Amino acid sequence: MKALLLSLLLLPFAAFAQAPVIQISGANFRPLPLAYPAPLTVDDGGKKATADFDDPFLFDLRASGLFQVLDRASFTADAKEGITAGSINFARWSDVGAESLVKVQLGAEGGTLRGELRLFNVGSGREDFKASHAVPTSEPRQLAHFLADALYRHLTREPSPFLSHIVFVRKARDNRDVWTADWDGNNARALTSGGINLLPALGPDGAVAYTSYRKGQPDLYLQKPGSEAQPIVQNGQMATGVAFSPDGKRIAYAQAQGESTQIYVANTDGSDPKRITDTPYGINSSPSWSPDGKRLAFVSNRGGSPQIYVMNVDGTNARRLTFQGNYNQTPDWSPRGDLIAFTARDERNAFDLFSVNVDTGKITRLTQDQSNNEEPVFSPNGRLILFSSTRTGTAQLFVMTAEGNNPLPLPMGKGGGLTPDWAP
Repeated sequence: MKALLLSLLLLPFAAFAQAPVIQISGANFRPLPLAYPAPLTVDDGGKKATADFDDPFLFDLRASGLFQVLDRASFTADAKEGITAGSINFARWSDVGAESLVKVQLGAEGGTLRGELRLFNVGSGREDFKASHAVPTSEPRQLAHFLADALYRHLTREPSPFLSHIVFVRKARDNRDVWTADWDGNNARALTSGGINLLPALGPDGAVAYTSYRKGQPDLYLQKPGSEAQPIVQNGQMATGVAFSPDGKRIAYAQAQGESTQIYVANTDGSDPKRITDTPYGINSSPSWSPDGKRLAFVSNRGGSPQIYVMNVDGTNARRLTFQGNYNQTPDWSPRGDLIAFTARDERNAFDLFSVNVDTGKITRLTQDQSNNEEPVFSPNGRLILFSSTRTGTAQLFVMTAEGNNPLPLPMGKGGGLTPDWAP
């Protein structure tokens, strides 16, 4: 039982329609200066849940790229100030540079934790939006993600990534295991236990596909929610780099074939495979679907070095997309359709992240001078990028905006992460 009660309470339509919509990208974008004081509580149950709510809610706000979240140490307003406009001294919030103010109140009763959020325009003192939600008392993190998503949707008219999930690989001695988690790396659980398991992909229905050596050879496995993993490609040849189509009905993957590696498209259960590349002695790998499911980005060395290409899903009309650098890999096609993020080895032999515009071929550098940064994957709304970085000394998952701004490590505790994937 996930949510006991759901209610999204909006102001009258006229007031809602007048509220500004934040344009997330573009030359004129400026993060909104936002004040968010510690949640108010109405009972002991609410107090008990405060820390487990507050940490993920703050991370969602900071990682979104929408807000300049102001330091609580600068706040001068009374900490016991209420959550209604009449109880708030807006001049105190204006004094610290806030343009918007978010207030949250928590309370618990009978096994149910309820949260109420209100958004205020500091300049006018107007309440622009409010939302409430209730969950079991054991799930304050889910309450935080839900209310952050409601706020994000109100300000952008888009879904946030806060209710989505990720998969990744975690190293433990000689083992490589596949893990799944909430978008911020919390509530993580292992899907495999021991052995070598690599390059997981997360489908829109929650299914996870990955390469595993559990039977001594690199086969593809599919694990649906609540079920055991089942082999879907096992023919004695290395099968890797699996990717789900946007509708979850097909997969694309790379398979070794003699002295070459070719890309195949098949049904999600591995049936009806069709080879869609044919370059003798060449390597074709790392397929990534376009959001309309009609094209694939992939890596090929057919031109002499690994570069990013795009082609139709039947293998026709292959077109080289990158011409800079001599080692470009791990493409991920944005759900917005305009960009492909990828890893490249630069002139210092360091790995960094770039994006390329699918139509124009324009290259944008996203990371630099921060050790190795690899394996980018877009959020389901295309606004953020998750990636693996060694900037802290060991491989760890970071998130940043699609423009390369505001990089933050996921607060996922020890263990780090590699080769992430992200889905609704």
